[in-house]
Amino acid sequence: MLQLILYLVLILVVIAIALRSVIVVRQATAAVVERLGQYSRTLKPGLHVLIPFIESVRKIVDLREQVWDYPPQEIITKDNVVVKIDNVMYYMVTDPVKVVYEVQDVDQAILKLTQTAIRNVCGNLTLDELLTSREKINETLRQDLDIATDPWGIKVTRVEIKTIMPPPEIQEAMTKQMKAERDKRATILEAEGIKQAAILKAEGERQAKILTAEGERQAQILRAEGEAQALLTVAKAKGDAAEVYFQGIHKGNPTKDIIAINYLETLNKIAEGKATKIFLPYESSALLGSLGTIKEIFSKEEEKGENEK
Repeated sequence: MLQLILYLVLILVVIAIALRSVIVVRQATAAVVERLGQYSRTLKPGLHVLIPFIESVRKIVDLREQVWDYPPQEIITKDNVVVKIDNVMYYMVTDPVKVVYEVQDVDQAILKLTQTAIRNVCGNLTLDELLTSREKINETLRQDLDIATDPWGIKVTRVEIKTIMPPPEIQEAMTKQMKAERDKRATILEAEGIKQAAILKAEGERQAKILTAEGERQAQILRAEGEAQALLTVAKAKGDAAEVYFQGIHKGNPTKDIIAINYLETLNKIAEGKATKIFLPYESSALLGSLGTIKEIFSKEEEKGENEK
């Protein structure tokens, strides 16, 4: 019976030793193995067997990206303003061996280093620069921390400043300044709008006057062209009538006596006008001579009639 108990104890010890010698490394982690207190190797994810009592796992390191949300800390800016800065940092382990052997407590080391870096970077800036240069500060902090943590096997991927909290009196002054600046911008925009409206109105009136003048000019041109066309038509019609009239006269083969009589009738119509002076053409003397001839003809005819009686 005693032997059976010893066998069972021996079997349990062997099973315990075997279980301790078998290790499963999870995904995104790495196991640092020591052999007799000295670094031996780094185990990747999977099933591994260690030498009992000789090899042991020193530490299992998480290789995923990690985040540190630091508590707000007070700093003094270049223009002697005390502000609180709340920031967050993202980092990941690139070398598990360095994380285990190059630094005692990596979390505390990163915390203190980050606080010091924030004081150094933000302390060289004024409050206005601190509030307006957040992206530049983030990049500067990331570069400084990445260089400082590289010997520890740490890669700093990103540093973000969440909030910058000035003192209440500074916040009140900034609020008043912001309100004044907004009122100034609103006044400028309103004045600019009034100016633009006046310019557009004047431009519209000018264009309207130009279009009106252009329309009147075109109307006058068209009216003048119409009158000129009408005069040309009338003149052409009169010319055609006169031509027909004179053609009829020429076809009738008028004598000089008939022409003279028509001429006198025309002169009589001219004399009936309101003109106080009448200018007779030079050719009227010849016509008057023809009238004398006509008179002699009529006189001879009258004498001839009396003789016949």
